[in-house]
Amino acid sequence: MHQAEEWKKRSKDLALRVFKLCRALPRTDDARTIGRQLLRCSSSVAANYRAVCRSRSRSEFVARMGVVVEEADETAFWLEFLIDAGIVSQRKLAGLLHEANELVAIFAASQHTARTAVNQ
Repeated sequence: MHQAEEWKKRSKDLALRVFKLCRALPRTDDARTIGRQLLRCSSSVAANYRAVCRSRSRSEFVARMGVVVEEADETAFWLEFLIDAGIVSQRKLAGLLHEANELVAIFAASQHTARTAVNQ
């Protein structure tokens, strides 16, 4: 599978997994608030990565990828927050948190590579 297609799939899968997680969160005000934030940023990763794939220039790619990196990192933050707040166990979120952090690393490395090429 082409790398961009794989990353599209992985980012969309992350958003779907988060969507299912949010449906299972406790029905408390704090869990719902965190869930909405988490759902927003995780779905933004997938949607904005699709926009990255339609970039018309390397500079546009770098800028759009910056948004993807920020949203992926925010996704990891809210997953960590759910764990630290004791709303969901670390064991239940380990795989999802690992995938979010892996996508942050992948997208950040891609952005760095593209930015380096722009500045040469």
